Order: sequence, then structure tokens, then C-alpha cells
Amino acid sequence: MTTHLERQAVQAGGTAESTHILVTVNQAWNIWNFRRAVIQALLEDGHRVTVLAPPDATVPNLERMGCAFIPLAMDSKGLNPLRDLALLRRMRAMFSAHRPDVILSYTIKNNIYGALAARSLRIPFLPNVSGLGTAFLSQGLLRRVAEGLYRAAFASVPAVFFQNGEDRALFIERRLVREDQARLLPGSGIDLERFAPADYPLADAPPVFLLIARLLRDKGVHEFVEAAGLVKQIHPGARFQLLGAVDAQNRTAIDRVTVTAWEQSGAVEYLGTCDDVREHIAPANCVVLPSYREGAPRTLIEAAAMARPLIATDVPGCRSVVEDGVNGFLCEVRSGKSLAQACLRFLALPREQQAALGRAGRTKMEREFGEARVIAAYRQPIAESLGRTRSQLKGAFA
Repeated sequence: MTTHLERQAVQAGGTAESTHILVTVNQAWNIWNFRRAVIQALLEDGHRVTVLAPPDATVPNLERMGCAFIPLAMDSKGLNPLRDLALLRRMRAMFSAHRPDVILSYTIKNNIYGALAARSLRIPFLPNVSGLGTAFLSQGLLRRVAEGLYRAAFASVPAVFFQNGEDRALFIERRLVREDQARLLPGSGIDLERFAPADYPLADAPPVFLLIARLLRDKGVHEFVEAAGLVKQIHPGARFQLLGAVDAQNRTAIDRVTVTAWEQSGAVEYLGTCDDVREHIAPANCVVLPSYREGAPRTLIEAAAMARPLIATDVPGCRSVVEDGVNGFLCEVRSGKSLAQACLRFLALPREQQAALGRAGRTKMEREFGEARVIAAYRQPIAESLGRTRSQLKGAFA
């Protein structure tokens, strides 16, 4: 069996054996839903791509694309240090067995423990910090532990991708990464053809505010429900819809009993989950995300690409997508009253001005968030990492 070093030694001599890129994440659907364009580009570039993740229903889709798939057992949300240590050992064993040339990583635990495992094997590792998670929203010991893990894990990686400038600045300020490591992406990019502009809803239809998210406290779901009650006092016909999974395995998850109570009170309509969010974005007048913090909120990007106005909290991530008064409105974080005021501000606009906000959002997505920018951003550090390794190998085999 050809080893990792032998294969790279052959490549250094100029033989056109394909490079093996492994991609790891805490759920396979994350790759299929958010990273598909990057994976497709890597395959088209001639790389072999392996996905290492907990399996789900999207695995056959990834395999049809041309990816190999390796199941990864992990507790993506728990804080048990023994389980996390077992995950680190498991990832190191898999990296050692499959010996990729470069590893791309997404989500918190895969980033941290994957980076530590890859460092021990001297495999280039490129993590993507797509959000900071609950640990960074908390204070005290949990946050200090998270920062210490990031600092140790990212010490020697060649590059770290961030999805908004404020997260990048925070990691540099706290010395979790060096400035030369930190690279900025426009989220995960958006397929501007698939998420094409949709006709704005008719003026005689009741206004629809849509929140698309896993039903977690950190996504501002409670504030959305509070705002719905306040707005309905003035505009009783307004509709507030929730689209996303309940009972998620997350410490801030909202259970189905609570959602049912909200439905019965008439505050919101629960739409469940779906495979294609476009069918729900198109009839919405405005897409809302009152999150406490984001990396680059995919739902807002998708809605803006479809020319829908946005309302979101004035927090990192959200404000990189929403320009107040240009393509939507910003409101205070953790405030249902402020969110309601933003909704009322939106409803006070004539329909044409509402639609104009949506068109401005589409223009912003075309200018800043296209998938081609993300693909190009990945190709460069992959080539740089392979070039450094090959240069070292040339010296070693001289």
C-alpha cells in the first residue's frame, strides 16, 4: 500500500497522481447543503475527495457526486471531556489510516480535535470557523476552555477561514490565531442561479415574516414569538412562520411542546422542515433572523439572493449580510420589542419600497457572496499547503 509520504514523493517528482483531500464535519448534510460547490470544484480539479462525518440521508448524494464516505461516530454537542478525547483519538486513527494530503474542516469539534490530530501526523489542516457556538456566547470557565482549545489547535495550521470580519478580528485580538493565518470568506457562498430572484408577494396578501433556523434559544426564537404578539396587536393579519427542526440535540433547544403551545396561541405557524427552503422564501415578504451571533447566516444569504428584505439582530455575522435601511433592518439582540419595532417599520413601507429592499439584497449577494469567490479562496491555500509539503519532500529525498 502506498503511504502518504511515498505518494507525495512521487508527486514531487512530477507524476500526475491525484491529490487526496479529506473533508470533516459534524453532520454529512452540512457538506451537501452548504459546501457542495466547493466539493464539486475540488472533484473537477482532479482531486480525490473523502468526507468524514456522522452519516445521514445525504450520504448517497455525496457518493453520487464522486466522494468517498467514512462514517464518524461523535457527540457533536456534548461537553464530556472523555468523549472528546476519544473523538481526538478516533480522528487521528482515521487520518493515519487514510492519509489525506490536505484536510478541510468545518464545525467546532471537527476543527479543534481534527487540527490536533492532523498536527501529530503533519498533515496540512484548513479549518473553517463558520460560527463561534454557545461557548463564545457564555462567560467564565467554558469560554476560557474553548479559547484555550482553539489556541492550541490552530497554532500550526497554515490557514484558518472565517465567515465574517468580526469573528476574524476577535480571534486575532485574543491571540487564538495569527493575522497571517486568518482568511476571510463570504460565508459558504451562494448559488445565484439556484437561488434566483422570486416575484414579490402580491399587495393584497397578508404580510408574512419567516424565520428559518434550528429552533434554538440562541437563534432568537423566543424573541420572534414575542415580536409576533406585539405586531399582531397592530396588524392582526400579519403571519409569523417558523421553519426548522425542533428537539435538536443542543443545550439551547426548544422542545415540540413549547412550539405547539405557541401555535395554539395563534402567535406563530410552525412549518416543520423541508428539503428546499425556496418554496417557503418565495411567498414571504420578509425573512427574519434574531440570532445572538452568527458566522455568515446562510438563511439570510439565501433569502437576499431571492430578493427578499431581511430583518436581523445587530450582531456579528448578521450585520455582514444586512445593511440597515438598504436591504433590510437591524434590531437589538435579545429584544422582542426591538424586533417588533423593526417589523412595524417594515410594514409601514409601501410595497414597492419593500420590494426595493429585496432587490438591493440581491445586488449585494451578486457583488459579495457568489460561490466562485469561496472556491477561489480555498484553491489558494490548498495549493500553498501542497507546495510546501512537496518542497520539503524534495529536500528529504535529494
